[in-house]
Amino acid sequence: MDLKTLLRIVLAGLLLGCACAAGSAQDPGSDDLGAAARKAREQQKAAPKPKKVVTNDDIPSKPAETPAPPANAATDGQEAVQSKGEQASKDENDPKKEAYWHKKYTQTHDKLAQAEKDLVQYYSDPQKALIEQHDRTDINEKTGKVDAKKKEIDSLKQQLSNLEDECRKAGCDPGWVR
Repeated sequence: MDLKTLLRIVLAGLLLGCACAAGSAQDPGSDDLGAAARKAREQQKAAPKPKKVVTNDDIPSKPAETPAPPANAATDGQEAVQSKGEQASKDENDPKKEAYWHKKYTQTHDKLAQAEKDLVQYYSDPQKALIEQHDRTDINEKTGKVDAKKKEIDSLKQQLSNLEDECRKAGCDPGWVR
């Protein structure tokens, strides 16, 4: 064997011996820490739980008695419903109330939606239009109806715009007509 190989073997043995010695001497108290933690946990489990202290807040108070409803409670409820209905109808006729403006806007908006829906039905099928190309009476009638509906839609849109202006001039909240 040559000297270099012998030195390598000896050096490797020394390193291995140092590593083993360092591993065993690294933390001799690690087992002691684990034992101390287990002991502390056992003490916490064995400790008696604190007793509950009762205070005045824990004692329920005497329940209050609810008064019996009057014998004519049913008629009072009917009168309340009637008065609400009367109030709602008064609000719908009073231009200073939200219900009035909301009702007017809803009616006009519904008419506009129906007119736009009707307009869509007048648009013809392109295939059918090619077949009817020789006789344009149907096409002319539909075109006239489409033009009339467009005028109606424009009129309804103008009514909505006028309604918003009226509401603004009356001092109402603009959100009432939207």
